[in-house]
Amino acid sequence: MLESLITSKTRINLLLKFFLNPSTQGYLRELAAEFGESSNAVRLELNRLTNAKVLQSKPEGRTIQYRANISHPFFEEISSVVRKMVGLDHIIEKVVAELGGLERAFVTGDYASGRDSGLIDLVLVGEIDRGRLEHLTTKTEILIRRKIRTLVVSETEYQKLKPRFTEEPVLLLWESLPVEAPC
Repeated sequence: MLESLITSKTRINLLLKFFLNPSTQGYLRELAAEFGESSNAVRLELNRLTNAKVLQSKPEGRTIQYRANISHPFFEEISSVVRKMVGLDHIIEKVVAELGGLERAFVTGDYASGRDSGLIDLVLVGEIDRGRLEHLTTKTEILIRRKIRTLVVSETEYQKLKPRFTEEPVLLLWESLPVEAPC
């Protein structure tokens, strides 16, 4: 979808990197190596996106760190388009609507780091019908043309594993709201 609107592969990679998970940061050489692009091609697109105020830049030592400008008027729209391109909107829509006992859902791995690798690591916390999940995962993989690897854990298991999830980027997709006690 984005490829037909934006012809620069480097610009698409930058948008994915910074708008899939807005807490992601990167600097020129790191981004060039990650994308397998020349530093000049990446610099050109970083400058364009920074001049448009879509990205923010901040000097850190001898490098300049870039990140999404979350105060940009089109931040939400750009994030939405990027998530739709990857298919995260379909994943969470199906999972929440059809799996019932879900307490939270988040993405780890490449997509949480802003890399479109084709493999989405999805962690689901709650009491979930695994057979139904497998059926939904298969249907969604066809729809979004990406592989989904799921990990289902109970809330108790999640609390034990929680420190491991803070060691790497995590992209929260959905979390149930706590039920308030009646007055």
